[in-house]
Amino acid sequence: MNKQDYQFEVCANGVDSCLAAQQGGAHRVELCASIPEGGTTPSYGEIKVARNILKSTRLHVIIRPRGGDFLYSPIEIERMIEDLHICKELGVDGVVFGCLTEEGVVDEALCRKLLTHCKGMSTTFHRAFDRCKNPFQALEQIINLGFDRILTSGLQPTAEEGMELLRELQFKAQGRIRLMAGSGVNEENIYRIAKETNIKEFHFSARKKVKSLMTFTNPNLHMGSTNNDDSYIEITSEDRVRNTILALLEPTT
Repeated sequence: MNKQDYQFEVCANGVDSCLAAQQGGAHRVELCASIPEGGTTPSYGEIKVARNILKSTRLHVIIRPRGGDFLYSPIEIERMIEDLHICKELGVDGVVFGCLTEEGVVDEALCRKLLTHCKGMSTTFHRAFDRCKNPFQALEQIINLGFDRILTSGLQPTAEEGMELLRELQFKAQGRIRLMAGSGVNEENIYRIAKETNIKEFHFSARKKVKSLMTFTNPNLHMGSTNNDDSYIEITSEDRVRNTILALLEPTT
């Protein structure tokens, strides 16, 4: 298997993760804030510094004003448009977004409106796809809108669980759009997912926990959910990025 036959995208939660993804050999990153919420739009400063440090890896940025559903209010849409303008201003290579109607159908009118602000940037319809009522209808809508790719787990919690639908979607797409398998993709399953689905693009985080350098923390206080351990930081691992790519290109079994 040759690397040029595949595309590897790392879900990066900050500039450090972007740098690790580049050093590990990723083709591109999807820069996000608030990973536990599924990713939201990062700050201007985060995007600008990432753009400055990424030389061989392309920079894609998620355009998602909040966590939760993908049904957006007029003021949220205004923010999304401004974020698209910022991305273009900073020289971002691609943007990632998706909008649905109340009925779980791709919001063609809104997506078309946002796409008019994406000239010169690659476009990915993100995992809002996995919240759609009818994935095959959504596939055709997104193709007709002119998106470059769809990020999906096959409507399941992980891409490994969604392989059957991913295979069907890849067949139905017939090369009209690129499908990217994401969610739970790692060193252990990327080869199997590729073999079973014939998909050529993969999205993964390859993160590791890094111990905080703080010598004192207040044990009675959590800065977010009590499920989060504030004594650790999660960042992308250069080694895990490289190993995930090699697990597909140079499988041992």
